[in-house]
Amino acid sequence: MAMLGEITHVTTYRYARPVSFGTHRAMFLPRRGACARLLDWSAKTDPASKIHWVTDARSNVVTVMEFGEPSSALTFTFQVRGVFFGIKGIESFPLDARADQVPVQYSPDEWTDLAGYLRPHADDPDGNLAAWTKSFVSGDQDETTDVLRRILRTFRESFSYQSRETEGTQPPGETLLTRAGTCRDYAWLMIEVLRRLGFAARFVSGYLYDQALDGGAVGMTGSGATHAWVQVFLPGAGWLDYDPTNQINAGFDLIPVAVARHPGQAVPLAGSWFGDAKDYQGMSIKVAVHKIGDISDPSEA
Repeated sequence: MAMLGEITHVTTYRYARPVSFGTHRAMFLPRRGACARLLDWSAKTDPASKIHWVTDARSNVVTVMEFGEPSSALTFTFQVRGVFFGIKGIESFPLDARADQVPVQYSPDEWTDLAGYLRPHADDPDGNLAAWTKSFVSGDQDETTDVLRRILRTFRESFSYQSRETEGTQPPGETLLTRAGTCRDYAWLMIEVLRRLGFAARFVSGYLYDQALDGGAVGMTGSGATHAWVQVFLPGAGWLDYDPTNQINAGFDLIPVAVARHPGQAVPLAGSWFGDAKDYQGMSIKVAVHKIGDISDPSEA
């Protein structure tokens, strides 16, 4: 199945008086390939900037913006139109036998390519993260898909989603202790759990399509903003999406933009400004993902 959709992503920073700006870098273009075909896109800023595009070491597209004049407001407007593909469910991809049970058995070549996604990144000084990780397996032929669904269900039933103004991602140990956080916090904690279970897992930043928003309602947590989730590499299927915030792992609801070993490598928008700290008056973000129509033949777009 495929969806013809439009994404509009607007971020505005406000200041008490004109300030100057350093280089800003944005990640907003969906990753092209099996999951998306982009038809049109644009990046605009107010005040105007010099814009160029680069790719990072993980093949994420980065928009680089250089500013020349001060302003009391800074607005970024990113727009994308494209065809987004989805699958009916993980069962659509039969796994290799070596991926049926935990721990997954990766080949030597896979180990070499996936090394950065297999090693835990966060510290666990009190051992709470390791202990919680063990609760998802019995140690006796646990099926991979059952363990993954168990983790998703635990987030859905035992954690409280909490948005916050401060930027960044909190440590996995803090998310586990408080049983609360944002989609980025959930994803980072799930990744650290998966890596301790022997899975190759990576952080994904992107957009969430919420069908309910097309009708004026809100159906899924985290819609109306950038979103974050997890991809797990399973032999026979490849990289598969798992969203601990909404307990989904299929369809075209998840539109990936950037993949990374850790959240700091997939920041939707980052940059600097120069002025008095008290001049900063806050920011606003508005993200809209709308379906224009369904497409049975992507060549129709």
